[in-house]
Amino acid sequence: MFEQAFKNIDNVLWKEAGCASELDYAEQSSWLLFLKYLDALEHSKAMEAGLEGKKYSYVLDPNYRWESWAAPKGKDGKLDHNAALTGPDLIEFVNQKLFPYLHGFKQKATSPATLEYKIGEIFGEIKNKIQSGYNLREIIEHIDELRFGSQAEKHELSHLYEAKIKNMGNAGRNGGEYYTPRPLIRAMVQVVQPAIG
Repeated sequence: MFEQAFKNIDNVLWKEAGCASELDYAEQSSWLLFLKYLDALEHSKAMEAGLEGKKYSYVLDPNYRWESWAAPKGKDGKLDHNAALTGPDLIEFVNQKLFPYLHGFKQKATSPATLEYKIGEIFGEIKNKIQSGYNLREIIEHIDELRFGSQAEKHELSHLYEAKIKNMGNAGRNGGEYYTPRPLIRAMVQVVQPAIG
């Protein structure tokens, strides 16, 4: 599931003038995957809190949650194309509202250890390089199909992401310099034999 989605996303990014290499592909798909994952995580925490009779405080304001700007759903649970931003409207929202809002978390955070600070740090460092709102809409639709509920899904995402990092290094840039191959990781674990505590 993830592998085909990543290929589809890369094919769309290949058409983007602002994205010239695997490094750009990884960066641009990463911020979108992060926001989709954050949305899934927050929904999970809200449901958990509800089952315990508690109220969950969302990190993001309603207008900036994935379900509001990226993938608003109709009553049938499918993408509401009338409510979904696309074209220049989508690019304007992302560049002029979403990124400044997320970058502002750094100033509002109580400490560097908080999720809010990390969100602010991430979105202060990267820029949206996707210039076509139609390409961005297509990428969002591929990402919206992904689910992160099971350990198998999370493992597959992790494995494919590491493959993307490896490809960044193979593209002749220094983006993949921190990639550690799986066989080496397994060998290190066998030698060190880490244990809890």
